[in-house]
Parts: sequence; structure tokens; C-alpha cells
Amino acid sequence: METQEIQTKNQTISYPNEWYDKPFFGLTREMLECVSQHNFNRLSQICDDDFGIIDINTEGGSEVIRDKEGWKDWFQTLFSTLKAMNAETWSEITRYESMLKTDMGMSVVDFDQMFVVGKNRMRFSVIATIVWKLEDGTWKEARWHSSLLKVKNES
Repeated sequence: METQEIQTKNQTISYPNEWYDKPFFGLTREMLECVSQHNFNRLSQICDDDFGIIDINTEGGSEVIRDKEGWKDWFQTLFSTLKAMNAETWSEITRYESMLKTDMGMSVVDFDQMFVVGKNRMRFSVIATIVWKLEDGTWKEARWHSSLLKVKNES
């Protein structure tokens, strides 16, 4: 299986070439990179979240966010907290599936969210379902629902 390497701030990650041909893979990867890089401006351009999101909170539970204002508060607080902790994070996609219809699509992405603070290194395995919508010629994430599958301490 041929792969393409992606250089992130923290890692070089390889993904199968066939994933690049699947709908929304590039946007999904970019969205995860925005979270790792705390790039709120670009993340807010990709995400619309009409119906809110279900994300994983810092205690490993579900964070239910119902509107755009809650979404903004969640990510701004998260990014500030990670910065204050001097935490490094990045995501490694481990499985990717998607489908596209005329103006709607969806993807299911399995990924490992890496979290490093000092000598402590944790791997959070996550599965997320993403609903995409076409709006004014641009694809946007309309709904994100993630679930934590397992946590592994790699310290």
C-alpha cells in the first residue's frame, strides 16, 4: 500500500494514498491539525456546527455543545488550557470512511489524539462521525460527534 507523508508540527505521519481520494479527507485532516495547532480562526472557517457538537472533555467524558457560541467558548478555553499546561497534541488518523451526496456528506474517522506534557504521554483513541454540508460552494463541517474508545499511558 502506497502512502503519503504529512509533516505536522510534532510528527511525520503517513496515510494511505487511497484516503486522499475519499471525500472530506483533506478537510478532516486539516480540522484535526487546527486543533493541534490551536488555530481557532481556520477551525472556525471549516466548522459551522449548526446543531452543536459532542466532544470529549478533559476528564474523558462527553462535552455536549448545542450552539456556535458554546462551540467558540469550548475551543477558546481548551486552547488556553493546553497552552497554559505547555501541552503538545496531535492526531493520527487510523481509519477513514466517507460518502458524498449532492450537498451533504458524512465521514467516520478513527484517530489517536496524542497528548504530551513533560515526560507524560497519553494516547486517546477516538471515533468521530462528521456531517458535512455544501454552503455557497464550500464544504463545511455541520456536526461532530466523537466517542472515546480507550486511553493508553505511553510514558
